[in-house]
Amino acid sequence: MKNDTPATVIEVKNLACGYGETVVLQEISFAVHPQELLFVIGGSGCGKSTLLRCLIGLLKPFRGDVAYFGKSFTTADAGQRREILKTFGVLYQDNALWSSMTLAENVSLPLEEHTSLPRSERAEIVALKLTQVGLSGSGDLFPSELSGGMKKRAALARALALDPVIVFFDEPSEGLDPITSREMDRLILQVRETLGTTMVIVSHQLSSIFRLADRVIVLDHEAKGIIAEGTPAELAATSTDPRVRDFLNQDEDSPKRMNQHLAGGPDHSSK
Repeated sequence: MKNDTPATVIEVKNLACGYGETVVLQEISFAVHPQELLFVIGGSGCGKSTLLRCLIGLLKPFRGDVAYFGKSFTTADAGQRREILKTFGVLYQDNALWSSMTLAENVSLPLEEHTSLPRSERAEIVALKLTQVGLSGSGDLFPSELSGGMKKRAALARALALDPVIVFFDEPSEGLDPITSREMDRLILQVRETLGTTMVIVSHQLSSIFRLADRVIVLDHEAKGIIAEGTPAELAATSTDPRVRDFLNQDEDSPKRMNQHLAGGPDHSSK
């Protein structure tokens, strides 16, 4: 029997990107496999968010290619890009919920934009997605009525509206207390387990990285690229790069010190 499962769902080749004349990242190459949970990690200013913007089409790369399921997203025409966009959802760092809309209206937006489903069917899907993230019965609430954790869940419901194959997360634990952050981690694993979703997560939270990641790629702002790739445990134990080893072995209570190592701060490897 022929196996139609692709070897990779995302393939990035020799990507270079930045802003204006400034190159933030260069020679970025990696692949993401089906149902993998890949973390993009590194200190402030290393290019994590820049890479994410290139992957989801908000920033045009200087050169290189991003492909989904073997089809170039970078060189696709408008129609092709629209089809590729329907295969992934995004949970933004600030949630990006419309404050003037209810949760149900927010979650319905991708369905209105990308489908011709009647209102009744859209309402059924919205109710299902809110239930999947633990917000059943909350559709009539406005974002201002929600806690930080509930806003993250609502944003995830919207990201899942089109049953995407891939979901991108930009700092999903940002602004959450440790208990709520752990709950968000459990929800991410639950979504992956029940829906078979491939996930790419930009994060600096060590607890989430070690709890969730199948694999990480580590970015560095001086190298303008990837300085390590592997499982968090492997890299923490065996990496020969002090920037990687120190970051993954740091006490999470010292985020400023962690960021120094991967954002080009003082090198303490000689100690």
